[in-house]
Amino acid sequence: MTSLSAVAALGLVLLVLPLLLLLFRRPLGRVLALLGRSALGLAVLAAFSRLGPLLGVTLGVNPVNALVLGLLGLPGFGLLLMLQWIFRLP
Repeated sequence: MTSLSAVAALGLVLLVLPLLLLLFRRPLGRVLALLGRSALGLAVLAAFSRLGPLLGVTLGVNPVNALVLGLLGLPGFGLLLMLQWIFRLP
C-alpha cells in the first residue's frame, strides 16, 4: 500500500509542479535577473576595491552593497560613494 501512495504522491507532484512553474515564471525570472545583476555588482565592487585606494575612496565588498548595485545600477554606485563620503569619520 505504501508504494501505491508514493506513486500517487509522485503523480500529484508531476501535475502540480508545471502549474506552479507557469504561475511563478515571471517572479522567478525577476529574482534570477536581480541575482545576476547583484553578482555583476559584486564583481564591480571587487574591482573597485583594488582601484579605490589609488583614488582615495574605498567601498566595502559585501552582499548589501552588491544588492544596492544590482537594484540601482550606476546611480546606486554613486549613492554608495556619497553615503561613504557623508558618514566618513574624521
